Amino acid sequence: MRSGVRLSRAHLEQLAPGRADVGALGRRQRLVVLVICSVSLFMTYVDTTALNVALPSIERDFHASLASIQWVADAYLLVLASLLVAAGSIADRVGRRRVFRTGLVLFTAGSLVCSLAPNVDVLIGLRMLQAVGGCMLTPVSLSIVRQVFTDPSERARALGGWSAIFGLGVAAGPILGGMLVSAAGWRSVFWVNVPIGVGAWWLAGRFVPESRAPIPRRLDPAGQVLVFIVLAALTYAIIEGPSLGWATPRIVGAFAAGAAATILLAVVERSRPEPLLDLRFFRSPPFAAAIATAVLSFLVLAGFLFVTTLYLQDVRRNSPFVAGVSLLPATVMVAVCALFAGQLVARFGARVPLVAAGLCLAAGAAMLLWLTPHTPYALLAPAYVLLGAGFGLVNPPITNTAVSGMPPEQAGVASAIASASRQIGNVLGVAVMGTMVTSSAFGIGHLSEHAAATFTSATHRAWALALACGLACAATAIVCTGRRGLRAARAIYHEQAPTA
Repeated sequence: MRSGVRLSRAHLEQLAPGRADVGALGRRQRLVVLVICSVSLFMTYVDTTALNVALPSIERDFHASLASIQWVADAYLLVLASLLVAAGSIADRVGRRRVFRTGLVLFTAGSLVCSLAPNVDVLIGLRMLQAVGGCMLTPVSLSIVRQVFTDPSERARALGGWSAIFGLGVAAGPILGGMLVSAAGWRSVFWVNVPIGVGAWWLAGRFVPESRAPIPRRLDPAGQVLVFIVLAALTYAIIEGPSLGWATPRIVGAFAAGAAATILLAVVERSRPEPLLDLRFFRSPPFAAAIATAVLSFLVLAGFLFVTTLYLQDVRRNSPFVAGVSLLPATVMVAVCALFAGQLVARFGARVPLVAAGLCLAAGAAMLLWLTPHTPYALLAPAYVLLGAGFGLVNPPITNTAVSGMPPEQAGVASAIASASRQIGNVLGVAVMGTMVTSSAFGIGHLSEHAAATFTSATHRAWALALACGLACAATAIVCTGRRGLRAARAIYHEQAPTA
């Protein structure tokens, strides 16, 4: 264990009373808990980014359509986005350690059966099972860390380390995925989760204390179902529209179902005493800015990884390993900038890193507007550096802005909604940017010269969308995260105080 503290087996035995009171935990056991939570989070991020590198191999192995490949990525993200907030509420009610370990079982089992999938349709279904476990890991591990580290300064350092796992997971995923796919095929991307998941489950049972919220939030099944319908209908329509036809009854019906569910969600949530999605939150400019930025920036992140992986392997004919190495300028910058973003927030507030992130995303996307099948890598690398810097800078200030834009007693809910918004952005990124490039019909696997040119030309629309999203992130931060926005948020606090 490389946390700077050596733990002997005998000492671990003394630290392992799963029955221990959270407040009585020693420093070393708190570090063990942080490592367990961080490893589980790292596993989920690596799984997502490593899978992107494996998608072209899955495409060729199953002779799958590109719409099906989009679903392999988005089926997981769709379930994750829909259930994140509910998973946190359930953990607060029935026990965080119990839900955390259940999530590890489902994620690990889902990974194992995904590796055995006989066709792409089964793989899509199994990815949804894997996501049910994944949605229990991110919010619950955060709750456990917040609960175990009671000292404010120690908690801040612990949360900073926990958050940095995002950058490390994004950085390690493409390289690890490329190595595994090149050496043992795409199924090995799922195998690596199994020993890690089993080990984390065992350690969590021994070292993570059980905890519950004193007054857990009520569950909102109606809101949960409606959120899933909105996301599922919209994702289905966007992904399947190019192949089925945008005017076909099935696609029009999907858009109509999504719109109807959105309206019904707004009506239902207004009548709930503790809604899944409190619409009053969005009256706070900083909170609304954080959610908008989360959706837009992670739309660019997911779309970039999906489109670029196809471009590197199917157009440039790189091996999975070379494709993973080619993404290093982006992924390393994600990790590096994520480590410094928290310090920027502490020194300058959220506005500076958010504006810088938006401008980096826009500049990187702008450099790809003239992409060709034979663009020299020396021109690709600077674009990837800028995009990676934008992704790394944007993540920490999103949570900070969301929390600062709400009353202190609502900080946990605000953070959960911000996390769900990131996943919604991921869903839309694969669906929207993926559809922009896959709507041009071309073959599977390594493309002919004509098909490669057609595909690359289609990516220009995706990069134009990414450019617009980056500029929108910067503009939103400028308008909503300054003193005027915070004053408006405080006015909302006072309005809500009598009814709290």
